Amino acid sequence: MQRGEFSSRLAFIFAASGSAVGLGNIWGFPTNAAENGGAAFLVMYLILAFLLAYPAMMAELIIGRHTRANMVNALQSISPGQTAKAIGKLTGIGGMVTAGLILSFYSIVAGWFIAFMLEPMTAVLGLESMGNWLTEFSLVRNIGFAAFFILLTVLIISAGVVQGIEKWSSRLMPSLFLLMGALIIYVLTQEGAMEGLKHYLVPDFSQITDPKLIVSAMGQAFFSMSLGVGTMLVYGSYIRADENLPTVGALVTLTDTSVAFLAGLLVLPAIFVAQNLGVTIYAESGNLIAGPDLIFQVLPALFDGMGATGLLVGLAFFVLMSIAAVTSSISMLEVPVSYAVEAHQVNRHRATWLVGLAVFAFSAIICLNFESLFGFVITLTTERAQPLLSMMLCIFAGWVFYRNSILEELKSGSPNMEQGLFWKVWPLYVKFFCPALILLTFAQGFS
Repeated sequence: MQRGEFSSRLAFIFAASGSAVGLGNIWGFPTNAAENGGAAFLVMYLILAFLLAYPAMMAELIIGRHTRANMVNALQSISPGQTAKAIGKLTGIGGMVTAGLILSFYSIVAGWFIAFMLEPMTAVLGLESMGNWLTEFSLVRNIGFAAFFILLTVLIISAGVVQGIEKWSSRLMPSLFLLMGALIIYVLTQEGAMEGLKHYLVPDFSQITDPKLIVSAMGQAFFSMSLGVGTMLVYGSYIRADENLPTVGALVTLTDTSVAFLAGLLVLPAIFVAQNLGVTIYAESGNLIAGPDLIFQVLPALFDGMGATGLLVGLAFFVLMSIAAVTSSISMLEVPVSYAVEAHQVNRHRATWLVGLAVFAFSAIICLNFESLFGFVITLTTERAQPLLSMMLCIFAGWVFYRNSILEELKSGSPNMEQGLFWKVWPLYVKFFCPALILLTFAQGFS
């Protein structure tokens, strides 16, 4: 069977960055920063992104390109014995299930963004009751827009690697950067923005050792870079053999952290601009309002306070959020779809629709039990499963995968790899330091 392949380095960087750059960056990062002391969180996030997330991503890319397979088959094929193969299969299945669970809550949030994106249009047309329905929390709206978002993702993935993933990532990522840049420039010219900028960029170093902050920063790094669930492994399997993997991995990490940083530069000042317009931005606890309330209450109130300009700014903001959501969701859906296609010879079109329906079914279950399931699924997947799965992938790369095979794989894109700094550091780092650091940071969450 002919596997898809990205046509160029830029195509891969757009796709992998698109996977990494999603709601985790533009929604998750600013709200996490607001919750955890602004600049202190930013510093810890940047440290962990390069100390843990980049080496862990390299493990996925190398395994993916070497095996040219989905997560389950890839981990089994590099395992020499039956026990390792069984653990590889369990890890692969765990990754697929986690990707599916993330996509199930992700599509609900993405559906909200699409609903809020349509609301300014109803205001222009004078359809006030329709606008209220779009922005008010309800079961019908939640399930309906989650279904619409999953359908959008299914249509892109069913078209394949080049015509689906590559084509849409290459269109959506430049649009995302342009929109974000324009919004940042606009928000920073508003009154009150400088106070938000100070909260975001001046760290309170006394908070940096807070275990909650460290765990949140690690969870954010792994979630925003789509690690542990096999998206980078599967995308790695579509990279051309002559690409320099450490370089493209570094470019993806830089793009991802840059978008997270820019998102904070947009959202945190916007919160203080909203306060200047009379919007309440502090919760009863004394902390800045974060989570869904920040994006769906504070910012819409800010846009309303801007009058006619606010309609345009609000539309641009929610278009930005919707684009970010799609670029990530297509990578998550590809993980179980690639397994169904390669391991069970299911037609890609059929596999995509079947997996999409399963994800929608779970989204509907979350919507029906929102209070008890929504937060639980987010914590279970992003703060628990993703770091542990990433640790397992580091163990496979460091202890199971033959060192010579890794070197040969890296040399296909960089013949002088053996003499470079990456090869001198990464094999030992991913073998000992990464698993230990992930485990240590993970354990902090239970202390």
